[in-house]
Amino acid sequence: MRKKQILLHDYFAKWIDVYKEGAVRQVTLNKYWSSHRHLKKIAPELKLIDVNRLEYQQILNKFADSHEKATTMDFHHQLKAMLLDAYDEGYLKRDPTRKVVVKGKQPSEKKTKYLNEFELKLLLRSLDLSNYENYDWIILLIAKTGLRFGEALGLTKDDIDFEQQIITVNKTWDYKSCSGGFKPTKNASSVRKVSIDWKLAMQLSSMVNELPSDQPIFIQKRIFNSTVNSLLKKHCEQLEIPVISIHGLRHTHASLLLFAGVSVASVAKRLGHADMTTTQQTYLHIIKELENKDNSKIMQHLASL
Repeated sequence: MRKKQILLHDYFAKWIDVYKEGAVRQVTLNKYWSSHRHLKKIAPELKLIDVNRLEYQQILNKFADSHEKATTMDFHHQLKAMLLDAYDEGYLKRDPTRKVVVKGKQPSEKKTKYLNEFELKLLLRSLDLSNYENYDWIILLIAKTGLRFGEALGLTKDDIDFEQQIITVNKTWDYKSCSGGFKPTKNASSVRKVSIDWKLAMQLSSMVNELPSDQPIFIQKRIFNSTVNSLLKKHCEQLEIPVISIHGLRHTHASLLLFAGVSVASVAKRLGHADMTTTQQTYLHIIKELENKDNSKIMQHLASL
């Protein structure tokens, strides 16, 4: 096809296929294809060679009409990478993404992402751990370890060292697939060892005692994230505490560690974050609150000298 005839969304599709297929995780690839669908809907007839700053800004503005600014920024970053390659290859005479203005809808009211220590204790005390097939065990495990949902489902008996009180995370369970199965962790940093307290070690030891060593502990049948979220919501409503998601338990775990004085570096390692920047950005509000407390301590100390 001649350069002048190539549609923008067709070039984007080819670009994703060539540069992203097999190079990024499936969840990331799905986001690229989602951006492609939006682009095709917004500018179905726009040719690649006709993309200029005005056209590109109009595309972003149209997308921003129905999306928050953070989502629009992600959309922009994906399109920008493609357009810069098109510019390098001579399809475009100028960079159409220069000095772009990213807009977006007002953010919706954010739901509570984590529980405080008192609320978490109420939740853990309410769990029914009498039945080994009860999903309450997953709630307990994630609350005490901060594991991702897929990481928790991927655990086997062999992954738990009861003597050293350590869980080894080296795989996840593909719960989004009908057939399930083990798959690699989110990134290299997600492969880690997570220390657990003696109480959780004893509870897990009795739970997995009769289970096969190499089979996932929690998988008797297909399990959905929404099923466990519904169970957690029911618990929260009964206890009259903020309703959070199963991922919110991971946030709760990290937040309580930070409030307890655990370093950002240690929390990042425990969560399996690729670097501390991710942890700092996710828990910025907590870190700022702790910094304010530290400043008060510093002033008190200096005043006593």
